[in-house]
Amino acid sequence: MYLNRRDFGKLAVAAAALPTGSLLAAKPNSNFGGVQIGAITYSYRDKPELANDAHELLKLLVDSNISAIELMPPVAENFAGAPAAPARQGRGPAGPGGPGGGRGPGGPPTPAGMVTNPDGSVSCPVPAIAEGRGPGGGRQGGGGGGRGAGQPNPEMEAYQAELKKWRLSVSMDKFKALRKLYNDAGVSIYCHKLTPSMAMSDDEYDYMFNVAGALGANQVSLELNGDRAFLKRLGDFALKHKMLAAYHYHTTATITAWDEALDISKGNAVNLDCGHYLAGTGLSPIPVLEKYAKMGRIGSLHLKDRTTPAHCSQNLSWGKGDTPIGEILKTMRKNKWKFPASIELEYQIPEGSTAVAEVRKCVEFCQKALA
Repeated sequence: MYLNRRDFGKLAVAAAALPTGSLLAAKPNSNFGGVQIGAITYSYRDKPELANDAHELLKLLVDSNISAIELMPPVAENFAGAPAAPARQGRGPAGPGGPGGGRGPGGPPTPAGMVTNPDGSVSCPVPAIAEGRGPGGGRQGGGGGGRGAGQPNPEMEAYQAELKKWRLSVSMDKFKALRKLYNDAGVSIYCHKLTPSMAMSDDEYDYMFNVAGALGANQVSLELNGDRAFLKRLGDFALKHKMLAAYHYHTTATITAWDEALDISKGNAVNLDCGHYLAGTGLSPIPVLEKYAKMGRIGSLHLKDRTTPAHCSQNLSWGKGDTPIGEILKTMRKNKWKFPASIELEYQIPEGSTAVAEVRKCVEFCQKALA
């Protein structure tokens, strides 16, 4: 077929509009055997300037072959034109979750990062457990941030007032446009991460759930706490909006950790981090998964490969830790559970690699486990 200059120009424009690395490629598909593999966008924190921009993040996801996501703030609000937050002195981009699985060439002579003592015994280095991100992590709830209680920051207070005004006036059409952008590229947003507070008004709570709904999400996620009034309020708002509030927990989780939240409101659900659970308890997360799935109270999972406390509770590249990721995925397929299992990349990215390359390896691990 002969292409004249005009035809060639049209093809060049079309090619330039495609996500990086996806020329002539199909849309991403990380659903294997009926099990939806996703990713929390926190996984791309190695390049926050890209991960916080909706268009650049979409390129990262497509290049990772990810077709479903738990979206971290402030991507959606940035896309919709929210006022920019003032710079926080002394706070750089979020880094990887503490000491993890960076082993040197050939690996250590003792298991999973343990060190050999002079007497021949082995022990874990200190600190042993890498926790990843803590509470907060975005503008969405107006929480977090640099100063302790009793130290008001006039600049931040002015920004919070401006942000609240913007939130209560912005059209949901802007968030629907973001949903269409991602859906057209083959990526669905099943969850939006929140950091709400009890100080927020009911209108602000409605705003948070309206944004999640406009993005196409059926759930929001946040860290679990013991404030019964908060759990009741947020769960009931989730019910009002026909969604779930799915709570994430770290290494202090137990098989009963979510019971109180689930009892308080039917809108509350579990966001089970399988790797953190194993790293904290030394136990398989599958009994927890089965318990809450049979109750119909799991919103989503996080997947990472960590070791047990006996092996220093490390974050390792997939296949090197103790988390039974393959067994978890097969259990999901066997029971035809439809909640997504999302990759949370927290191990140390090897030198010369990128988050995209590592997330893609995790996707391939899941695909092989479900083959």
